[in-house]
Amino acid sequence: MALIDLNSDVGESFGNWTLGDDVAMFRSVSSANVACGFHAGDPSVIRRTCREAVAAGVVIGAHVGYRDLAGFGRRFLDIQPNELADDVVYQIGALQALAAAEGAEVRYVKPHGGLYNAIIHHTAQAQAVVDAVKAVDPGLPIMGLPGSEVLRLAAEAGLRPVTEAFADRAYNPDGTLVSRSQPGAVLHDPAEVAEHVLRMATEGSVRAIDGSILDIHAESICVHGDSPGAVAMAAAVKSALGDAGVTIGSFL
Repeated sequence: MALIDLNSDVGESFGNWTLGDDVAMFRSVSSANVACGFHAGDPSVIRRTCREAVAAGVVIGAHVGYRDLAGFGRRFLDIQPNELADDVVYQIGALQALAAAEGAEVRYVKPHGGLYNAIIHHTAQAQAVVDAVKAVDPGLPIMGLPGSEVLRLAAEAGLRPVTEAFADRAYNPDGTLVSRSQPGAVLHDPAEVAEHVLRMATEGSVRAIDGSILDIHAESICVHGDSPGAVAMAAAVKSALGDAGVTIGSFL
C-alpha cells in the first residue's frame, strides 16, 4: 500500500490573535510544521501546539523563517548568511525546548514563506540554513521543493533532503509555485485540492497553471493551515487518499 506524509503549517497564532484551527488539522495530517516565533507564534502558542500535536500523534517539525512578524515571514530579507544561520539555530533551539516540555522532540526542519522561496535558488542563504541545521543536529531532515538549492546542499552536507509538494498551491510550468501575488496561486475548492493531491500521490505528477503535466516526486504534501477552508480541504484530501488506498503517515 502507498504511503504519503501530509504536513501543515501550524502554531501561527500570536497572543490574542488566532490563525487556523490546529487541533482540527491534526485529525488529517501526520506532520506539524510549528512556527518558531520569528514569522508567527509565541512561547505559549508554541508549547500549546506541541502539546496538541503530541495528543494527536503528529510528528513535530521546526518551521523556521525570517525575523519578520509584520510580514508573516513572506517577504524576502537580504540578511547576511551568518546572521541567518544564527536565527535558524535560535528558532530550532526554542522549539526543541518547548517540545521537550511536552514530552516530544523536533524531528525535521521546514523553512517558511519568503525563506522557503529564496533558498530554491539563493545559494548563500540555502547554505546558511543547511549549516544551521547541521550545527544543531545533523540527524534532522530538511524539507523543501524538489530541485531546490537547499536540498542539493543538504544532501552534499550529509543531511536528509525531503521533497515536498503543495496541495493548495498552483504550479508554474518549471515546477516552482505560482506567486501569491498572482490570481489563482492558492487553491480553495476542496474537491480540486483533493484531485491535485491524488495525482501527486498516485501518479507522481501535477497539473501546472498552463495545463501541462509535470513529473513530481514528493515524500510529503503540504496542506496550509491558514487558508480559508483549510480544515475542509485537509479532510477532503484525507478521504480521497483513503479511498485510493493511500495511507497517511510520517516520512520518518
